[in-house]
Amino acid sequence: MELPQKFCDEMKQLLGDEYPDYLSSIMEEKRKYGLRVNTSKISVEEFLEICPFDVTPIPYINNGFYYEDKVQPAKHPYYFAGLYYLQDPSAMTPASRLPVEPGDTVLDLCAAPGGKATELAAKLKGRGLLVANDISSKRAKALLKNIELFGVENSFIVTEYPAKLREYFTGFFDKILIDAPCSGEGMFRKDPSMIRAWEQNGPAFYSKLQKEILEQALPMLKDGGMLLYSTCTFSVMEDEESVEYLLSLDEDLRLVEMEGYRGFAKGRPDLAGGNPELEKCVRIFPHKLDGEGHFLALFQKGQETKAEGKNGQPMLSGTKRSGLSRGDKELFEAFLENVSKKFDLSRIENKNGMLYYMPEILPQLRGIRFLRSGLFLGEIKKKRFEPSQSLAMALRAEEYRKRAELTAEDERLLRYLKGETLTLDKTDLTLEAQEGGWILVCVDGYPLGWGKLGGGVLKNKYHPGWRLM
Repeated sequence: MELPQKFCDEMKQLLGDEYPDYLSSIMEEKRKYGLRVNTSKISVEEFLEICPFDVTPIPYINNGFYYEDKVQPAKHPYYFAGLYYLQDPSAMTPASRLPVEPGDTVLDLCAAPGGKATELAAKLKGRGLLVANDISSKRAKALLKNIELFGVENSFIVTEYPAKLREYFTGFFDKILIDAPCSGEGMFRKDPSMIRAWEQNGPAFYSKLQKEILEQALPMLKDGGMLLYSTCTFSVMEDEESVEYLLSLDEDLRLVEMEGYRGFAKGRPDLAGGNPELEKCVRIFPHKLDGEGHFLALFQKGQETKAEGKNGQPMLSGTKRSGLSRGDKELFEAFLENVSKKFDLSRIENKNGMLYYMPEILPQLRGIRFLRSGLFLGEIKKKRFEPSQSLAMALRAEEYRKRAELTAEDERLLRYLKGETLTLDKTDLTLEAQEGGWILVCVDGYPLGWGKLGGGVLKNKYHPGWRLM
């Protein structure tokens, strides 16, 4: 790996005597791999009890762990159950340092593929609203899959430019996270192709883009709200100078301290205009902590106020919903006879037979490009209700009576994840499941997806696009 001379010169200025240590870390040491526990499905303690491979805690992430590169956690059934997300350790930091509370309205402005959005959703604990946006519809599809895999039901997946979102969400959000597009200097070891990209479009190119994004995002923040800006680059032009630019836009905006760690480096006011407040920024270097590198700055706008819409109360009403007809309502309620999870039927949107459970908090949608609002429940088809993959992931095992209970060691699980038909006996099934019908397939008590049981044979209904290859 050959680093650009201009980049090396800038890093020497940034790091001084530490530059040789940095260079050694990215040129000679192997990168660390990380996973983050989905605390909306399983506690950290519960995960450690069942974790099938060795992990080591990431000291600055409460639910983050290192694992060895020889391990393949993406092929384990627990991954398909949404129990964890695979993510660079330092990239876990932004979502961990934005103080999201249940009931908040939250925007992840550059959200794909979903590493930060899924953690923000877990912090919301099913209350409030997560708006997760990415201007690329292709990337947003990956975001949607991860949101569904994590069992999130209070989300709105959007594919819009920030300027368009501003028209709809002015003063709407309690918390905003902007993990901005950047030159990717912290990704050189992980992905050496980023070096060529840096040479083509370096800090100057991205600095302009970042300022445009920040300019559009700030008006969407409530008074008293908090915004976290982050990049995976070390460039002062993209980091401290972007922070200074955002501060210049609103005199009521200020930097606030984040939860620290001994390996975190302070921001560098001496390289960016001299504002001492910039020391409240954080930079993570790979020679100080096991991770690829990140920059973070946390802002608060004015003074915190008690926001309307907390505790699950609507803030803005959505468009008039096409609810359930009497016949469709009967079909859905027949399915719900085996479900203990409560659904407010007034929140169900019927879009040509596709049923969606809408968030309690939702703005007007007309004119916004989006992939998904709320939780896709399933489809009314041929006078029956067929539950969706996303509904399976949003349920806890105990919330559905008809279950197939398999262990992670059961070879049939891999066959199920590949889309194959399974043979089950009574010992695999709950008492209610033995009569057949829609079966929730679970691994060690965590849902994976649906099957249709008849005569001891389970017809596979696992989502075709999610199958193990």
